[in-house]
Amino acid sequence: MLACRHMNFPSISFRASLLAGTFLIVLFAVTLYVMGQPLLCECGFIKFWHGPTMLTSENSQHISDWYTFSHIIHGFIFYWIAWLIGRKCGWSVGFMLLLALVAETSWELFENTDFIINRYRAITISYDYFGDSVVNSTSDVLAMVLGFFLAWRLPVWVTVALLITMELFVGYWIHDNLTLNIIMLLYPFEAILEWQRGG
Repeated sequence: MLACRHMNFPSISFRASLLAGTFLIVLFAVTLYVMGQPLLCECGFIKFWHGPTMLTSENSQHISDWYTFSHIIHGFIFYWIAWLIGRKCGWSVGFMLLLALVAETSWELFENTDFIINRYRAITISYDYFGDSVVNSTSDVLAMVLGFFLAWRLPVWVTVALLITMELFVGYWIHDNLTLNIIMLLYPFEAILEWQRGG
């Protein structure tokens, strides 16, 4: 409580947070489009699910794909972090959701800069990655929101079990997941890259 005693945090209703969150998502989508990312997949159509393979130019272009699970996990993690800090500061769930949205949309914008796009292409298996479509990236943000609400409503052990299950399931099918993605982005291992290539 000492850290929050002299800090005034906004009291925001759940409804107001949803309205503010909706505005933030729309602003994010417009910003991403202005940055030059395509609105839709350049293949000319939209799929609800893109799979099973990830090594195509349609990766991160449709509504959902294997990396959607990673964004659900983002929601788990953002909720847990916000809860650990916010329970001592009196943060409402709505305020925590807005913080999670700021974090997720900020990452999505950074992920679609030339720096990160080129980094992915240089040291991961995402050779044909040119950034996300606006539809895909917005869907990723909504997947994070889903994960946030699941973490809010479900017991901790259930969300932890879901996290582990999703990481193992996705890792098995495509040789990639959130954990491996972070490792390869920050400190790539040749052994992991060879395994991901099927070697």
